[in-house]
Amino acid sequence: MSYLSNYLVLNKIRIQNANTVSSPLTYGFPSLNGFIGAIHALNRKIKNDFPGIRLNGTLIACHEYHLHAYRPYNLADYTFNLTRNPIKKDGKTAAIIEEGRIDLTVSLVIEIYDDIDLNDNETLKQKFIVYIQKQLMQQRIAGGSVMHIQKSFLVPYGNEDVTTVINSLIPAFVLMDASQELVAITNELKAINPDATALDALIETATLHHVPEADEDKLNSIQWKTKSVKTGRGWIVPIAVGYQGIYEPFSPGELENCRTPEYPSQYVECIYSLGKWVFPYRIEDDFNSAFWRYSQPENNLYLITQSEY
Repeated sequence: MSYLSNYLVLNKIRIQNANTVSSPLTYGFPSLNGFIGAIHALNRKIKNDFPGIRLNGTLIACHEYHLHAYRPYNLADYTFNLTRNPIKKDGKTAAIIEEGRIDLTVSLVIEIYDDIDLNDNETLKQKFIVYIQKQLMQQRIAGGSVMHIQKSFLVPYGNEDVTTVINSLIPAFVLMDASQELVAITNELKAINPDATALDALIETATLHHVPEADEDKLNSIQWKTKSVKTGRGWIVPIAVGYQGIYEPFSPGELENCRTPEYPSQYVECIYSLGKWVFPYRIEDDFNSAFWRYSQPENNLYLITQSEY
């Protein structure tokens, strides 16, 4: 039986032209699926070369990013910087397909489960690290090209070694689940309006309220203050955390023009929640809770969570 033996640290991965549109409603940082899916694809590749080793949860830390967007002045809306495609065979101009792109540098920490204990074989350990780095350079992460990986190394599992991993992430911010904040904001809105929903709370996190308040120092004077429900809650952001099936699954080959006809297919819609960017030292006491994982599908829900199961 395999057990958690190591953390694989992929430090400062430089990604070019990743997809910054994380869902039908959100953009600014690639979706969780872009990272978890890349590690899932990597896990499938290592089965033949390193049997007995399995990649599981993934911690995501962002060091820097450059969004390909533009706005003509400070209060204007952002628009994506788009590329003009080459002309078509008939000489006409090809249509511009809107896409959001981002260049970013991230670090990924991956849970390594094995039944051979890599720590007992230094040669196999180094071979595994080189193999993983080579494979990752040959695939995409969140639709972007991997241009460089500063270093990769294994840290044996154990609370005393967590500091080594955290120090390698600095300076960066780690993406954490903040679904409880969404629940709290929803309850606050319901206290004012009983008909308020979680969607209202999600929209509220992207809203600034300009409120007039009397100036105590000046008689009959009004000051306008900007308020947000996010104040005091840290750096919270809307994120997509999976999908919900909206129709019964189709059997393999039943759905026409499916990209993967050998697997079952299903129509789904996106599920939203809140995430929080935190400094790495904030997760030192509860390090295992920082890893995102695919949860077991249940009731047509396909979620990415930071729970153990």
